[in-house]
Amino acid sequence: MKKEFISSESVTEGHPDKICDQVSDAILDELLKQDPSSRVAVECLTTTGLLVAAGEVTTNGFVDVQKIVRSTLKDIGYIDPEFGIDCEDAGVLVAIHEQSPDISQGVTETKDREQGAGDQGMMYGYACNETPELMPFPIIMAHKLTKKLADVRKAGDIINLGPDGKSQVSVEYHDGKPVRIDAVVVAQQHKKALSEDSLRKDILEKVIKPVCGKWMDSDTRVHINATGQFIVGGPEGDSGVTGRKIVVDTYGGVGRVGGGAFSGKDPSKVDRSAAYAARYVAKNLVAAGLTDKCEVALSYAIGVARPTSVNVDCFGTNKIPEEKIIELVNKHFKLTPKWIIQHLNLRRPIYKKTASYGHFGRDDPDFTWEQTDMAETLRKDAEDLKGASTPKAAIVDKDEL
Repeated sequence: MKKEFISSESVTEGHPDKICDQVSDAILDELLKQDPSSRVAVECLTTTGLLVAAGEVTTNGFVDVQKIVRSTLKDIGYIDPEFGIDCEDAGVLVAIHEQSPDISQGVTETKDREQGAGDQGMMYGYACNETPELMPFPIIMAHKLTKKLADVRKAGDIINLGPDGKSQVSVEYHDGKPVRIDAVVVAQQHKKALSEDSLRKDILEKVIKPVCGKWMDSDTRVHINATGQFIVGGPEGDSGVTGRKIVVDTYGGVGRVGGGAFSGKDPSKVDRSAAYAARYVAKNLVAAGLTDKCEVALSYAIGVARPTSVNVDCFGTNKIPEEKIIELVNKHFKLTPKWIIQHLNLRRPIYKKTASYGHFGRDDPDFTWEQTDMAETLRKDAEDLKGASTPKAAIVDKDEL
């Protein structure tokens, strides 16, 4: 038996980096709402009492960045100066200009040329059948913990909590299957009025056990605010930047990650749209039962429509030869920027909610890259390849989680 341990982390929506991701995507959403053809690349930085928004935009719409920043901070829960930044008094600096014409000429579709990629780079998508979401188990559990931290804070189930928080889950695997949670780590910002003993008890009983309880045992280690306290948090405790949580945003360290972040970028940027497409392809391959897990790798050249490479790695779990799987991918998924945008319907204001708790593994109809609508087509087509017989996908039942 092969024993291994895999850890993944997540952060709450009040983490400084996630503040920036949400502001960037809120700006994108507002512009797409007014002009679906908007080209947007906006990044943010935040520190104590300040948020800076900068980037490039080409649009027929208009966005009040001050208003977007303040409403986003309010939605997150930054309404108290004690937490280092608040929606009423935060300073907001804006430095946004028009997109480079050198990029625009390669991306804009003409009658003679299909829309090209908005940048070069490598994008990866991953899926596996160890959870109902077809995601790695550790990152799903880490996201559930941070979402639960936000839920109990907003509902008042635990009082005097701040918006900033983090989780980490270490999972023991036997022969590639998760069997137990070995360690849980939670860091949660709070006011001085809340004692650490009370906080630890409440988080254990109201957050950790409801999420992880059935996977924990007497040997599971639990660390809550391991430094002793977490009062100074948010932008006051740590500067935040858009796009700095790409592992949290994707697969929790399982599989590779591309070089580009997601938030603040319209779907002409393949950093975002092709990463969504790669997940879509990988998830449908696993849902079709063609492999237990797989990673889809795409690469693009700026201004060029077709990918410069398409690769699938099934880690030895494929039911038919990998070269046949790649044939199916090339046959059924065009994977040009135009095809991705149209097929996944990406020119919509749907992105702010992607900016916290992961871009993948979410049960939301707006997350079109999570659909498995191509699985049956892939399975039937695979059966026709030299009479190959492909089983139904072995997916973990929801009752097991």
